[in-house]
Amino acid sequence: MNKSPEFWWQPSLSPASTLLVPFSWAYGFVSGRRLFKKPKARSRLPVICIGNFVVGGTGKTPFAIALAGLLRDEGFAPGFLLRGYGGREKGPLLVDPARHRAEAVGDEALLLAAHGPTVISSDRPKGALLAETQPIDLILMDDGFQNPALAKDLNLVLVDCTTGLGNGYCLPAGPLRAPADRQIIKTDCLVLVGEGEAADEVVHLAGRKGLPILHAHLKPQSNDALKDTGLFAFAGIGRPQKFFKSLKDLGYSVRKTREFADHHKYEETEARALLTEAENDDLQLVTTQKDMVRLASSKGELFRWLVAKSQVLDVSMKIDDAERLNALIREKLRAKSFEG
Repeated sequence: MNKSPEFWWQPSLSPASTLLVPFSWAYGFVSGRRLFKKPKARSRLPVICIGNFVVGGTGKTPFAIALAGLLRDEGFAPGFLLRGYGGREKGPLLVDPARHRAEAVGDEALLLAAHGPTVISSDRPKGALLAETQPIDLILMDDGFQNPALAKDLNLVLVDCTTGLGNGYCLPAGPLRAPADRQIIKTDCLVLVGEGEAADEVVHLAGRKGLPILHAHLKPQSNDALKDTGLFAFAGIGRPQKFFKSLKDLGYSVRKTREFADHHKYEETEARALLTEAENDDLQLVTTQKDMVRLASSKGELFRWLVAKSQVLDVSMKIDDAERLNALIREKLRAKSFEG
Protein backbone atom coordinates (compact mmCIF):
# COMPACT_ATOMS: atom_id res chain seq x y z
CA MET A 1 0.00 0.00 0.00
CA ASN A 2 2.88 2.31 -0.69
CA LYS A 3 2.49 5.62 -2.46
CA SER A 4 3.22 5.40 -6.17
CA PRO A 5 6.64 6.85 -7.12
CA GLU A 6 6.64 10.19 -8.89
CA PHE A 7 8.75 8.84 -11.77
CA TRP A 8 5.82 6.68 -12.89
CA TRP A 9 3.98 9.80 -14.01
CA GLN A 10 6.83 11.51 -15.81
CA PRO A 11 6.57 11.48 -19.63
CA SER A 12 10.02 9.91 -20.08
CA LEU A 13 12.15 7.38 -18.25
CA SER A 14 14.03 8.58 -15.19
CA PRO A 15 17.26 6.97 -13.93
CA ALA A 16 15.24 5.07 -11.31
CA SER A 17 12.71 3.72 -13.80
CA THR A 18 15.43 2.81 -16.32
CA LEU A 19 16.97 0.40 -13.81
CA LEU A 20 13.58 -1.29 -13.42
CA VAL A 21 12.80 -1.69 -17.14
CA PRO A 22 13.97 -5.36 -17.37
CA PHE A 23 11.63 -6.27 -14.50
CA SER A 24 8.90 -4.29 -16.22
CA TRP A 25 9.30 -6.32 -19.40
CA ALA A 26 9.03 -9.57 -17.44
CA TYR A 27 5.97 -8.35 -15.53
CA GLY A 28 4.33 -7.14 -18.73
CA PHE A 29 4.91 -10.47 -20.47
CA VAL A 30 3.26 -12.43 -17.66
CA SER A 31 0.38 -10.00 -17.05
CA GLY A 32 -0.26 -9.62 -20.78
CA ARG A 33 -0.64 -13.37 -21.21
CA ARG A 34 -2.84 -13.65 -18.12
CA LEU A 35 -5.36 -11.22 -19.63
CA PHE A 36 -6.23 -13.77 -22.29
CA LYS A 37 -6.71 -16.80 -20.08
CA LYS A 38 -10.05 -18.51 -20.45
CA PRO A 39 -12.47 -17.47 -17.65
CA LYS A 40 -13.07 -20.06 -14.96
CA ALA A 41 -16.74 -19.16 -14.62
CA ARG A 42 -19.57 -17.11 -16.07
CA SER A 43 -22.33 -15.58 -13.97
CA ARG A 44 -25.97 -16.06 -14.89
CA LEU A 45 -26.25 -12.28 -14.40
CA PRO A 46 -24.70 -9.72 -16.75
CA VAL A 47 -21.30 -8.53 -15.49
CA ILE A 48 -20.11 -5.01 -16.26
CA CYS A 49 -16.49 -4.46 -15.25
CA ILE A 50 -15.21 -0.97 -14.40
CA GLY A 51 -11.44 -1.00 -14.66
CA ASN A 52 -8.35 0.98 -15.52
CA PHE A 53 -5.04 0.36 -17.24
CA VAL A 54 -2.82 1.64 -14.45
CA VAL A 55 -2.26 1.41 -10.71
CA GLY A 56 -3.81 4.32 -8.84
CA GLY A 57 -7.08 6.15 -8.71
CA THR A 58 -9.02 7.06 -11.84
CA GLY A 59 -12.41 7.36 -10.15
CA LYS A 60 -13.66 3.79 -10.57
CA THR A 61 -15.72 3.80 -7.37
CA PRO A 62 -17.46 7.17 -8.04
CA PHE A 63 -18.09 5.95 -11.60
CA ALA A 64 -19.60 2.69 -10.31
CA ILE A 65 -21.93 4.67 -8.03
CA ALA A 66 -22.95 6.99 -10.87
CA LEU A 67 -23.50 4.07 -13.25
CA ALA A 68 -25.64 2.27 -10.66
CA GLY A 69 -27.83 5.37 -10.48
CA LEU A 70 -28.21 5.47 -14.26
CA LEU A 71 -29.10 1.79 -14.36
CA ARG A 72 -31.71 2.16 -11.63
CA ASP A 73 -33.29 4.97 -13.66
CA GLU A 74 -33.49 2.49 -16.54
CA GLY A 75 -35.34 -0.02 -14.36
CA PHE A 76 -32.42 -2.28 -13.42
CA ALA A 77 -31.41 -3.43 -9.94
CA PRO A 78 -27.60 -3.40 -9.92
CA GLY A 79 -25.31 -4.77 -7.24
CA PHE A 80 -21.55 -4.48 -6.71
CA LEU A 81 -18.74 -7.03 -6.67
CA LEU A 82 -15.16 -6.17 -5.72
CA ARG A 83 -12.10 -7.65 -4.11
CA GLY A 84 -12.33 -5.58 -0.93
CA TYR A 85 -8.84 -4.19 -1.26
CA GLY A 86 -7.44 -2.86 2.01
CA GLY A 87 -9.58 -5.20 4.13
CA ARG A 88 -8.59 -8.44 5.80
CA GLU A 89 -11.67 -10.49 4.77
CA LYS A 90 -11.24 -12.69 1.70
CA GLY A 91 -14.94 -13.42 1.24
CA PRO A 92 -17.22 -14.11 -0.35
CA LEU A 93 -19.03 -11.79 2.02
CA LEU A 94 -22.08 -9.56 1.77
CA VAL A 95 -21.08 -6.17 3.17
CA ASP A 96 -23.20 -4.78 5.99
CA PRO A 97 -22.32 -1.11 6.68
CA ALA A 98 -23.89 -1.35 10.12
CA ARG A 99 -21.67 -4.28 11.12
CA HIS A 100 -18.49 -4.23 9.05
CA ARG A 101 -15.50 -1.92 9.39
CA ALA A 102 -13.15 -0.69 6.67
CA GLU A 103 -10.29 -2.73 8.15
CA ALA A 104 -12.35 -5.86 7.42
CA VAL A 105 -13.92 -5.16 4.01
CA GLY A 106 -12.09 -2.10 2.67
CA ASP A 107 -13.17 1.52 2.32
CA GLU A 108 -14.46 1.19 -1.24
CA ALA A 109 -16.81 -1.64 -0.27
CA LEU A 110 -18.36 0.46 2.49
CA LEU A 111 -18.88 3.38 0.10
CA LEU A 112 -20.54 1.13 -2.48
CA ALA A 113 -22.70 -0.66 0.11
CA ALA A 114 -24.56 2.61 0.69
CA HIS A 115 -25.77 2.40 -2.92
CA GLY A 116 -26.71 -1.25 -3.34
CA PRO A 117 -25.97 -4.86 -2.35
CA THR A 118 -22.20 -5.23 -2.25
CA VAL A 119 -20.16 -8.44 -2.18
CA ILE A 120 -16.42 -8.65 -1.59
CA SER A 121 -14.44 -11.69 -2.66
CA SER A 122 -10.84 -12.35 -3.61
CA ASP A 123 -12.30 -15.19 -5.70
CA ARG A 124 -14.51 -13.36 -8.21
CA PRO A 125 -16.51 -16.43 -9.37
CA LYS A 126 -17.44 -17.29 -5.78
CA GLY A 127 -18.33 -13.66 -5.20
CA ALA A 128 -20.58 -13.69 -8.24
CA LEU A 129 -22.42 -16.75 -6.91
CA LEU A 130 -23.16 -14.89 -3.66
CA ALA A 131 -24.19 -11.76 -5.57
CA GLU A 132 -26.67 -13.85 -7.55
CA THR A 133 -28.54 -14.62 -4.32
CA GLN A 134 -29.22 -10.91 -3.76
CA PRO A 135 -32.19 -8.94 -5.17
CA ILE A 136 -30.19 -7.73 -8.17
CA ASP A 137 -30.30 -8.36 -11.91
CA LEU A 138 -26.88 -7.02 -12.91
CA ILE A 139 -23.37 -7.06 -11.41
CA LEU A 140 -21.10 -4.02 -11.46
CA MET A 141 -17.56 -5.21 -10.82
CA ASP A 142 -15.38 -2.44 -9.40
CA ASP A 143 -11.89 -3.28 -10.67
CA GLY A 144 -10.85 -6.78 -11.76
CA PHE A 145 -10.36 -5.88 -15.43
CA GLN A 146 -7.00 -7.71 -15.49
CA ASN A 147 -8.41 -10.70 -13.53
CA PRO A 148 -9.59 -13.36 -16.02
CA ALA A 149 -11.35 -15.61 -13.49
CA LEU A 150 -14.89 -14.30 -14.08
CA ALA A 151 -16.22 -13.66 -17.59
CA LYS A 152 -17.29 -10.06 -18.24
CA ASP A 153 -20.04 -9.00 -20.61
CA LEU A 154 -18.80 -5.41 -20.89
CA ASN A 155 -15.43 -3.89 -19.99
CA LEU A 156 -15.54 -0.15 -19.31
CA VAL A 157 -12.00 1.17 -18.84
CA LEU A 158 -11.40 4.58 -17.26
CA VAL A 159 -8.42 6.77 -18.16
CA ASP A 160 -7.49 9.96 -16.31
CA CYS A 161 -6.81 12.67 -18.89
CA THR A 162 -4.27 14.40 -16.66
CA THR A 163 -2.00 11.37 -16.18
CA GLY A 164 -2.88 8.94 -18.96
CA LEU A 165 -0.55 5.93 -18.97
CA GLY A 166 2.22 7.71 -17.09
CA ASN A 167 5.60 6.84 -18.58
CA GLY A 168 4.01 3.97 -20.53
CA TYR A 169 5.86 1.14 -18.75
CA CYS A 170 4.50 -1.76 -16.73
CA LEU A 171 5.17 -2.32 -13.05
CA PRO A 172 7.59 -1.72 -11.43
CA ALA A 173 9.16 0.78 -13.88
CA GLY A 174 5.79 2.42 -14.55
CA PRO A 175 2.12 2.30 -13.53
CA LEU A 176 0.73 -0.03 -16.22
CA ARG A 177 -0.81 -3.27 -14.99
CA ALA A 178 -0.16 -4.89 -18.37
CA PRO A 179 1.06 -3.61 -21.75
CA ALA A 180 -1.38 -1.04 -23.15
CA ASP A 181 -1.60 -2.72 -26.56
CA ARG A 182 -2.72 -5.93 -24.83
CA GLN A 183 -5.18 -4.29 -22.47
CA ILE A 184 -6.88 -2.36 -25.25
CA ILE A 185 -7.82 -5.63 -26.96
CA LYS A 186 -9.93 -6.62 -23.94
CA THR A 187 -11.53 -3.17 -23.68
CA ASP A 188 -15.10 -2.64 -24.92
CA CYS A 189 -15.43 1.06 -24.16
CA LEU A 190 -13.00 3.79 -23.14
CA VAL A 191 -14.13 6.40 -20.61
CA LEU A 192 -12.02 9.55 -20.48
CA VAL A 193 -12.14 11.20 -17.06
CA GLY A 194 -11.47 14.92 -16.78
CA GLU A 195 -9.59 17.22 -19.15
CA GLY A 196 -6.09 17.13 -20.58
CA GLU A 197 -3.96 15.62 -23.32
CA ALA A 198 -2.23 12.84 -21.37
CA ALA A 199 -4.74 10.26 -22.64
CA ASP A 200 -4.04 10.96 -26.34
CA GLU A 201 -2.01 7.75 -26.74
CA VAL A 202 -4.88 5.64 -25.39
CA VAL A 203 -7.39 7.49 -27.55
CA HIS A 204 -5.24 6.63 -30.58
CA LEU A 205 -5.18 2.94 -29.60
CA ALA A 206 -8.95 2.95 -29.04
CA GLY A 207 -9.53 4.68 -32.38
CA ARG A 208 -7.53 2.02 -34.23
CA LYS A 209 -9.74 -0.64 -32.62
CA GLY A 210 -12.93 1.32 -33.33
CA LEU A 211 -13.91 1.50 -29.65
CA PRO A 212 -16.61 3.85 -28.42
CA ILE A 213 -15.09 6.68 -26.38
CA LEU A 214 -17.16 8.32 -23.65
CA HIS A 215 -16.44 11.17 -21.26
CA ALA A 216 -16.96 11.70 -17.53
CA HIS A 217 -15.92 14.28 -14.95
CA LEU A 218 -15.32 14.16 -11.22
CA LYS A 219 -17.37 16.89 -9.58
CA PRO A 220 -16.20 18.05 -6.13
CA GLN A 221 -19.10 19.37 -4.08
CA SER A 222 -18.60 22.70 -2.32
CA ASN A 223 -18.67 22.66 1.48
CA ASP A 224 -19.57 25.88 3.31
CA ALA A 225 -17.61 24.75 6.37
CA LEU A 226 -14.41 25.06 4.33
CA LYS A 227 -14.92 28.68 3.34
CA ASP A 228 -13.06 31.61 4.90
CA THR A 229 -10.67 29.42 6.87
CA GLY A 230 -7.23 27.89 6.47
CA LEU A 231 -7.26 24.19 5.66
CA PHE A 232 -5.08 21.26 6.65
CA ALA A 233 -5.83 18.66 3.96
CA PHE A 234 -4.82 15.02 4.40
CA ALA A 235 -5.48 11.97 2.26
CA GLY A 236 -4.53 8.33 1.87
CA ILE A 237 -5.69 7.67 -1.70
CA GLY A 238 -4.06 6.77 -5.00
CA ARG A 239 -3.17 10.35 -5.89
CA PRO A 240 -3.52 12.73 -2.92
CA GLN A 241 -2.31 15.68 -5.00
CA LYS A 242 -5.46 15.43 -7.09
CA PHE A 243 -7.54 15.90 -3.94
CA PHE A 244 -5.47 18.88 -2.83
CA LYS A 245 -5.82 20.46 -6.28
CA SER A 246 -9.61 20.02 -6.17
CA LEU A 247 -9.72 22.00 -2.94
CA LYS A 248 -7.63 24.79 -4.43
CA ASP A 249 -9.68 24.83 -7.64
CA LEU A 250 -12.78 25.45 -5.54
CA GLY A 251 -11.07 28.51 -4.10
CA TYR A 252 -10.33 27.13 -0.64
CA SER A 253 -7.23 28.19 1.26
CA VAL A 254 -5.08 25.07 1.63
CA ARG A 255 -2.28 25.95 4.06
CA LYS A 256 -0.92 22.51 4.84
CA THR A 257 -1.16 19.03 3.32
CA ARG A 258 -0.27 15.53 4.44
CA GLU A 259 -0.06 12.49 2.12
CA PHE A 260 -0.52 8.87 3.14
CA ALA A 261 -0.42 5.65 1.14
CA ASP A 262 -3.49 4.44 -0.73
CA HIS A 263 -5.96 2.68 1.60
CA HIS A 264 -3.78 3.76 4.52
CA LYS A 265 -4.74 2.38 7.94
CA TYR A 266 -4.30 5.29 10.30
CA GLU A 267 -2.43 4.81 13.55
CA GLU A 268 -3.27 6.60 16.80
CA THR A 269 0.02 8.51 16.64
CA GLU A 270 -0.95 9.86 13.22
CA ALA A 271 -4.42 10.85 14.40
CA ARG A 272 -2.91 12.67 17.38
CA ALA A 273 -0.38 14.44 15.16
CA LEU A 274 -3.08 15.64 12.75
CA LEU A 275 -5.23 16.96 15.57
CA THR A 276 -2.31 18.66 17.32
CA GLU A 277 -0.98 20.35 14.17
CA ALA A 278 -4.41 21.58 13.17
CA GLU A 279 -5.03 23.03 16.62
CA ASN A 280 -1.58 24.64 16.90
CA ASP A 281 -1.86 26.27 13.47
CA ASP A 282 -5.57 27.09 13.82
CA LEU A 283 -6.47 25.10 10.70
CA GLN A 284 -9.58 23.16 9.67
CA LEU A 285 -8.91 19.50 8.89
CA VAL A 286 -10.38 18.18 5.63
CA THR A 287 -10.11 14.77 3.96
CA THR A 288 -11.70 12.49 1.37
CA GLN A 289 -14.78 10.28 1.56
CA LYS A 290 -12.61 7.14 1.54
CA ASP A 291 -10.38 8.39 4.34
CA MET A 292 -13.39 9.37 6.44
CA VAL A 293 -14.86 5.88 6.02
CA ARG A 294 -11.63 4.36 7.33
CA LEU A 295 -11.39 6.80 10.22
CA ALA A 296 -15.02 6.31 11.22
CA SER A 297 -14.41 2.55 11.29
CA SER A 298 -11.34 2.83 13.52
CA LYS A 299 -11.63 2.14 17.22
CA GLY A 300 -10.57 4.59 19.88
CA GLU A 301 -11.33 8.03 21.25
CA LEU A 302 -8.63 9.70 19.15
CA PHE A 303 -10.27 8.55 15.92
CA ARG A 304 -13.72 9.65 17.09
CA TRP A 305 -12.22 13.05 17.86
CA LEU A 306 -10.48 13.23 14.48
CA VAL A 307 -13.74 12.38 12.70
CA ALA A 308 -15.57 15.08 14.67
CA LYS A 309 -12.90 17.65 13.85
CA SER A 310 -12.59 16.82 10.15
CA GLN A 311 -14.65 17.93 7.19
CA VAL A 312 -15.09 15.95 3.95
CA LEU A 313 -14.93 17.14 0.37
CA ASP A 314 -17.60 15.05 -1.31
CA VAL A 315 -16.92 14.05 -4.91
CA SER A 316 -19.34 12.61 -7.44
CA MET A 317 -18.92 11.44 -11.02
CA LYS A 318 -20.87 12.99 -13.87
CA ILE A 319 -21.14 10.74 -16.92
CA ASP A 320 -21.39 13.11 -19.87
CA ASP A 321 -22.52 10.52 -22.43
CA ALA A 322 -25.13 8.77 -20.34
CA GLU A 323 -27.45 7.97 -23.25
CA ARG A 324 -24.66 6.45 -25.33
CA LEU A 325 -23.58 4.37 -22.34
CA ASN A 326 -27.14 3.19 -21.71
CA ALA A 327 -27.47 2.19 -25.36
CA LEU A 328 -24.20 0.26 -25.21
CA ILE A 329 -25.30 -1.58 -22.07
CA ARG A 330 -28.70 -2.44 -23.53
CA GLU A 331 -26.98 -3.83 -26.61
CA LYS A 332 -24.71 -6.04 -24.51
CA LEU A 333 -27.62 -7.23 -22.36
CA ARG A 334 -29.60 -8.20 -25.45
CA ALA A 335 -26.60 -10.20 -26.67
CA LYS A 336 -26.33 -12.00 -23.33
CA SER A 337 -30.06 -12.72 -23.30
CA PHE A 338 -29.76 -14.19 -26.78
CA GLU A 339 -26.81 -16.33 -25.69
CA GLY A 340 -28.82 -17.53 -22.69
